[in-house]
Amino acid sequence: MQYLMIRYKLKNGVKHSEFENWVRTSDYPQMRGLSRVSSFNTYRTDALLMGEGVPSQDYFEIFAINDLTGFTSEDMPGDIVQSVMGEFMNWVDNPEFTIANLVE
Repeated sequence: MQYLMIRYKLKNGVKHSEFENWVRTSDYPQMRGLSRVSSFNTYRTDALLMGEGVPSQDYFEIFAINDLTGFTSEDMPGDIVQSVMGEFMNWVDNPEFTIANLVE
């Protein structure tokens, strides 16, 4: 299993409530429907545990992907991911996509 982690801030003027509604009604159903995505969750950052100020990102997402090669070669260029990504990019600024592996 490999993990795709995405960190991002919302674009100026985007309301958290509207974005989160899109996540629940469009993003989750489509991306969770892909056979190579074992799990997918979006997390809103609310505060720093230590120090003052605000978190450097508004949200992060974690996908558990059971076949990263198939996901990148078949799912990513496919209609579902391309449609979701097009919508996603309307909401967010400069997302950072990172592949991670569990340290065991």
